[in-house]
Amino acid sequence: MADGKPSFTVDEALVAMGFGKFQLYVLAYAGMGWIGEAMEMMLLSFVGPAVQSLWNLSSRQESFITSVVFAGMLIGAYSWGIVSDKHGRRKGFIITAVVTFVAGFLSLFSPSYTWLIILRCLVGLGLGGGPVLASWYLEFIPAPSRGTWMVVFSAFWTVGTIFEASLAWLVMPRLGWRWLLALSSIPSSLLLLFYRWTSESPRYLILQGRKAEALSILEKIARMNGTKLPPGDLSSELDTELEENKNLPTEKTLLLKPGEVGEAVLVSKTVLTADKEPGFSLLALLSPTLINRTLLLWVVFFGNAFAYYGVVLLTTELTSSHNRCYPTEKKLLNSNDVNYRDVFIASFAEVPGLLLSAAMVDRLGRKVSMASMLFTCCFFLLPLLSHQSPFITTALLFGGRICISAAFTVVYIYAPEIYPTAVRTTGVGVASSVGRIGGVLCPLVAVGLVHGCHQTIAVLLFEIVILVSGICVCLFPFETSGRDLTDSISASKESPSASV
Repeated sequence: MADGKPSFTVDEALVAMGFGKFQLYVLAYAGMGWIGEAMEMMLLSFVGPAVQSLWNLSSRQESFITSVVFAGMLIGAYSWGIVSDKHGRRKGFIITAVVTFVAGFLSLFSPSYTWLIILRCLVGLGLGGGPVLASWYLEFIPAPSRGTWMVVFSAFWTVGTIFEASLAWLVMPRLGWRWLLALSSIPSSLLLLFYRWTSESPRYLILQGRKAEALSILEKIARMNGTKLPPGDLSSELDTELEENKNLPTEKTLLLKPGEVGEAVLVSKTVLTADKEPGFSLLALLSPTLINRTLLLWVVFFGNAFAYYGVVLLTTELTSSHNRCYPTEKKLLNSNDVNYRDVFIASFAEVPGLLLSAAMVDRLGRKVSMASMLFTCCFFLLPLLSHQSPFITTALLFGGRICISAAFTVVYIYAPEIYPTAVRTTGVGVASSVGRIGGVLCPLVAVGLVHGCHQTIAVLLFEIVILVSGICVCLFPFETSGRDLTDSISASKESPSASV
């Protein structure tokens, strides 16, 4: 409250209005984008073996089809995060949707391996914008129910993987991989079709000083939800900081030690500059205030991406007939066929993974949920250090996928919560980019080593990466469950305040 006038923040407005019809529309739109990304990622398990047979590719060339997608995502996640923090969430995700749809659709016309590689890399560039959609959706959710509704959002990824596995099972044997690519590009086209009805994040607008536009969107939310805004004027953390700065000592009064003065100046410059200069946004992530959480998050994203896509690819590689390390096993009709049934069954592992994360994320907190799932995943993968029967292999990978999908769901909730609005999509985007490095390396392990009959080494690498990720989760500085999001970097110096 300033000058005796009542005021409210975006967080307080969202809590007062609750989760209603407006948020459901936002959920549907962002969820469609999440389905599209899941389908484009899942199809990599089917396109690789198909074109390997068609174009007589080596196992290294096959794995490169997956790696280039992650390489594109590595660049895209960082780039679109900066665009989103500088120019708005809506501009960020519409550009990514255009790139993903156009490149994905054109991939079906690829006349050669080289063209397929180029177009799939561009698809990856567009898919790198996935964290922008996640952050945009997150910024409309009331703090008390944020964890639960973010898990619901993550369910769209599971829908996408199951739908893609079903689509591959139906389409690949009859129509081939080109039709699979065409049908998998449909969700991205729907993002373009319904874009005009999306709204900019009020958090972003108020941080840019566009308070009238932010208030207009909040009023729209209240109308659609059938509720009312809190009484008073809309305010922001920046307003509070400016009000507090009125009471700061003058330039003639020195109350801080020289080292403390330098730190205060650094924080002030970060607050004022992070949303204006893209390069400085990245430096802000490594500032004294954010560096600890940033480095830990990078390791956890790398480990989760490496393990998740590794389990997906291992499901294909260890249950398909082109694994020739055990020639006594029964072969499929075509030596390069994928066992679509086993891949389809493994995809359903994400359903109990979602239920687990939904049950734990708000009750036990983000950190306990992530760490417990990562450590349990290690136990499921441990028996795969030696060759198992197809049934046991599928069952173990099913259990491993439950755990790693649950952990990945929670890290996508936790990551946007630990960053302020000024650098939120940049922070999540850069972390996602580091995760894509894990995705680039993963096919070389899951495909290359398994093809080379080095299953034990491949699984051992997954075990080490997952274990290290679990340890890093335990080292995160604070829990975010039930807490308000922060807007400025200076406000993030302490852990976010609990919502009321």
